[in-house]
Amino acid sequence: MRQIVLDTETTGLEPSQGHRIIEIGCVELVERKLTGNTFHKYINPETKQVDQGALEVHGITNEFLSDKPLFADIYDEFLEFVKDSQLIIHNAPFDVGFINNEIVLLEKKTGQSIEPIDISCSILDSLKLARDNHPGQKNNLDALCRRYFIDNSNRQLHGALLDSEILADVYLAMTGGQTILTLDENASTGGAEPIKRLSASRDALNILIPSDEEISSHKDFLAMLEKKSGVANNW
Repeated sequence: MRQIVLDTETTGLEPSQGHRIIEIGCVELVERKLTGNTFHKYINPETKQVDQGALEVHGITNEFLSDKPLFADIYDEFLEFVKDSQLIIHNAPFDVGFINNEIVLLEKKTGQSIEPIDISCSILDSLKLARDNHPGQKNNLDALCRRYFIDNSNRQLHGALLDSEILADVYLAMTGGQTILTLDENASTGGAEPIKRLSASRDALNILIPSDEEISSHKDFLAMLEKKSGVANNW
């Protein structure tokens, strides 16, 4: 399976208020392996200015964007990179809404009919996945990095490519990691690097059963821990 982890930065929060995409970042996964292939573009929002609140989040200024390409200039390359993949997006309705708004504007400019991004690709909302896995907890990207011990120390400001790279690590951690365990020696890796697999003829695991004396000693140790901590433990 080919998956694209995607993030955008925008001039503000609502496309209905004329806000536009100013950055798109994507990283590629094939069979749950990072391939190193990326897509990254800054985009000129034309007449729309970056809101102060958005500027404080991503630090991308109007001056910086003034000589960047328009969405119309990068759309074909973007679509070529993502088409027919599964897009993994944190809070997908936000990014999908902005991308589809850009497509509508592009349709008006060119007079051509263009498929919405959620028709060209399937969508997986990693925020919904995180909420299903961790109900009642914070599930923003920073909170998930802390939960899954993922280094996000370079994330002083939001950035579409950096956030996509971090989200790829978070997604793999949330869904069981990057490697695949299988007994099928002939299974395809989809062009990714070879994956170490369990052999069907491997030796049986050596299971050690503790003696009564060892069990009693362990219970005494747990009781000592409970006494020192002052907290009852349910081992």
